[in-house]
Amino acid sequence: MKFSEKLKKARTSKDMSQVELAKIAGITTRTLQNYESGEKLPRRRSTYTKLAEALGVSEDTLMDENASFVIDAYEMYGPRGASQADNLVRRISAMWAGGEMAEEDIEENMRALQEAYWTAKKINRKYVPKMYSKKDSLEGDGSL
Repeated sequence: MKFSEKLKKARTSKDMSQVELAKIAGITTRTLQNYESGEKLPRRRSTYTKLAEALGVSEDTLMDENASFVIDAYEMYGPRGASQADNLVRRISAMWAGGEMAEEDIEENMRALQEAYWTAKKINRKYVPKMYSKKDSLEGDGSL
């Protein structure tokens, strides 16, 4: 289940409106709408923490592998890296939408594409802004 689906399910099971949850979690209603529609993923772990606390669930309940990928990209490469990772996830997910591919195969393909992203970032390290280049240690990053 995707983050957007998990978030909406948890919110509706608590009989909370989007406005209520956004206020408690300290985010805008529009941001929450973007999360629930699947247009955006939170870029910081703290956002998952706030949402999970507001809903009375664990972070793991809300997060999925793609969420960790976007957060790791943000932490290592800043907003631009997160935007690239989020865009990759959305485009690849759209490509498989309504297809005949088994869920395990989709997940394996997504992991392979994420690994290709990390490899490309490592190879192109010279293009990473200096403030993030010190964090750019991909050996054993555990992102996948």
